[in-house]
Amino acid sequence: MKYIESLEELRDSFQAKHDVAIRKELRFIDAHSRQFIEKSPFVFIGSQNSAGNGDVSPKGDLPGFVQVLDDVTLAIPDRPGNNRLDTWENVIENPNVGLIFLIPGMNETLRINGEARLTVDADMCRSMHVNNRPASAVLIVKVREVYMHCAKAFMRSKLWSPETWAPRSDMPTLGQILKDQAKLSETAAEFDDVLDEAYRTTMW
Repeated sequence: MKYIESLEELRDSFQAKHDVAIRKELRFIDAHSRQFIEKSPFVFIGSQNSAGNGDVSPKGDLPGFVQVLDDVTLAIPDRPGNNRLDTWENVIENPNVGLIFLIPGMNETLRINGEARLTVDADMCRSMHVNNRPASAVLIVKVREVYMHCAKAFMRSKLWSPETWAPRSDMPTLGQILKDQAKLSETAAEFDDVLDEAYRTTMW
């Protein structure tokens, strides 16, 4: 198999960029982007460490959980999780991040690239509380590029069409998957109970 080895070869293998694809890119959060963020309950954060090892982490909360601090600054709260800290370790080594915001039922997405820094400042964490529980930390993102992404990927996948969804029963429970992958001593049902309890008590 022959692989593409250069930027020139890459560009020669595809049609030219559409003019709108270039002109749509902004350096700030405009009114449309702000509205999208305010209605979004979900964002993917892409990051890399200093060695170039990549990671993509999902962050979800109530719509508008990501705050627009000003036209070039976002604040993303961290909630209780597994404490692997992959994304947070990455941004300490390499601040460059890519974000994709989703709105359920909407096929278009919002993409933002920028530089991130992590804070555990008490006032900032308290300002992003849920049920009087402050955020564990807050990721501050300085925006470098902002643009809307077209709907083709979501239309092809029919992501929001329930009739295309595989039954949940087609896949094992997370407890079963983790028992097999992590060689847990608990039964799958026991670990599913542990997860259910965590979902009930430590969501925020």
